[in-house]
Order: sequence, then C-alpha cells, then structure tokens
Amino acid sequence: MSKKRGKEAPSQGDALSYKDYTKALLPLHAELVKLQEWVVQKRKKVCIVFEGRDGAGKGGVIKAITERVSPRVFRVIALPAPTEREKSQMYVQRYLPHLPAAGEVVIFDRSWYNRAGVERVMGFCSEEEAEAFLNAIPLVERAIVNSGVLLIKYWLEVTEEEQTRRLEARINDGRKVWKLTDMDLRSYSRWYDYSRARDAMFKASDTEIAPWSVAISNDKRRARLNIISDLLGRIPYEAMPRKRVKLPKRQASDGYTAPDYPFKFITEEF
Repeated sequence: MSKKRGKEAPSQGDALSYKDYTKALLPLHAELVKLQEWVVQKRKKVCIVFEGRDGAGKGGVIKAITERVSPRVFRVIALPAPTEREKSQMYVQRYLPHLPAAGEVVIFDRSWYNRAGVERVMGFCSEEEAEAFLNAIPLVERAIVNSGVLLIKYWLEVTEEEQTRRLEARINDGRKVWKLTDMDLRSYSRWYDYSRARDAMFKASDTEIAPWSVAISNDKRRARLNIISDLLGRIPYEAMPRKRVKLPKRQASDGYTAPDYPFKFITEEF
C-alpha cells in the first residue's frame, strides 16, 4: 500500500460510485485480515486515533475498517462524557486503561484530544487547562510510543458546505437522527473557533514521534479507502503462515429424526 504523504490538500474529484467503492474495498479488507493475524501472532500493540470536524465521517471510516475483522482484536473506544469522579482525575487518566495490550488494535472514536477541541471551544475547560494539555500531551504520547504502542492519528476534514449538507441530512432521516446531538447544534455555528483550536492542536501535537495525518472526507467513500490504504502502509505487517483448512466429515445421524415440535418461526416478510 502507498506510503506517500501529501503536503497539499488533494482534490477528491467526482464522487465514487458504490460499485467502484465495494470493488476497491474488498482487497483492503483482505489486507486488514492479514494485519489482524500479524498483530495477534506477533503480539503487537496498535492504537489509532480518529478526530475531525463534526459530520466528517469518522464513524463510517471506523465501520469500514472493522466490519471484516474480529471485535476481540479490533476494539473501538468511544467514551461518554466524563463522570464527576473522572473529572477529578488527571485528564488523560480515563483513556489510559483502554490502550492496547499485546495482540490488540484499539481505535479511538474521539480521544484525549477532546480537551483541545470541543472542551476548549465550548468552555468545558479553561484556557489554562487546554494549554496545559497541549504542553503535556507530546510527553504522554512519547511514553505511549516508548511502551511499544504503534500510535497513528488521523484528522478528518470537510468543507463548511459539506458539513452543513450532512448535518441537515440527519434532521429528517430516521436512520441518522440519533447522530444529531445538542452538542452538534451548539458547535455548528463555531466553525472558526474550531479551526483555531485545530490549528493550535496541530502546532503542539504534530510531532515526529506521533504525527497527524489529514484526510479530506468530502467524498466519504474515497476517504474510507484512502485512510485504510494509508493505515496499511504505516504498519510493517506481513502475511502470517496459515494452517491448511479442510472441513471434517459430519457425524452419522445414528438414528436421529427431527422432532415433531411446534417451532415458532418468524414471519417471512421478505
């Protein structure tokens, strides 16, 4: 997979069709399975952080990554708002227990960077607390990496127009209405406050040991493919030897007959 890193925002071109998307996704899923086997057999620790604009498509990317691998290996962490007890702890403390152990890939659907983004913009922490976080987080991430964790950080970016289109689409779509939170509505009008917070976060935490990678996600399908391809290119995995699989013979019925039992079958409406 490609390991090139672009310096300028790429153009995503025309929207990718669902047919072309699924065709391109198939071999990437096969590679993710190879990655999973490598992580398990080599007892590696991988941590992937997803941050970005509201409506940028983080959840869709994570689903695309995890839909063909084991949830026991690829664990997705999406923490709720902190409890009163957690608010009294060292800020990153509640995230640390979720870091990967050997043989695991942990994906954070938002992470400790909440403090640099939503908490700072919406006033859930003070400016002093936000600055203290930005000063400390490079040291925390260095400790994480030095413990043997491969830490990969992605920021998903969309235009103002595309964010508006996606949030409006959630209002009347029964499949998506749960995604539109009060926080989304409160945050929507503060585009440039979030831009400033993002810029400060990148300046402080885009380090050599834990760099940020930016994905343009105006086309969700292209973004998913590009991120998975990039992710595979950042991890030095290799195909692990597999045992040859052959189905065994089924046992003989040994006189078994199906019972005359009134099973309550579901109604087949389709």
